Amino acid sequence: MIDPNKPVYLRLRETIANAILDGKYADGDMLPSVRALAAEEGANPLTVAKAYQSFQDDGLVIVRRGIGMFVANGASVRLRSMQREAFLRDVWPPVADQIRRIGIDARTLLDDIEV
Repeated sequence: MIDPNKPVYLRLRETIANAILDGKYADGDMLPSVRALAAEEGANPLTVAKAYQSFQDDGLVIVRRGIGMFVANGASVRLRSMQREAFLRDVWPPVADQIRRIGIDARTLLDDIEV
């Protein structure tokens, strides 16, 4: 779930990242133009450009001048790895503390998860 309290460009970044991880955009696929994504998401084109620029800075998106933006080769693998690291660093520790605090065992967790 995307946090509505985050800056808009970070929410857009999460939306794009989720689309890549969900397979909507595969490695090598063209992404929507800045204007098209801005219209689709109801965002300012400059904000969309900032989100795309952050992907470029991370090497996840490449620009073909005069053609458009494309998902870089290997982007989905790198993105998944980055998100796993962030999850284990930022999200998991307080969740694990809560699990221990209320006494949920691993079997119960695994039985409740649909993968």
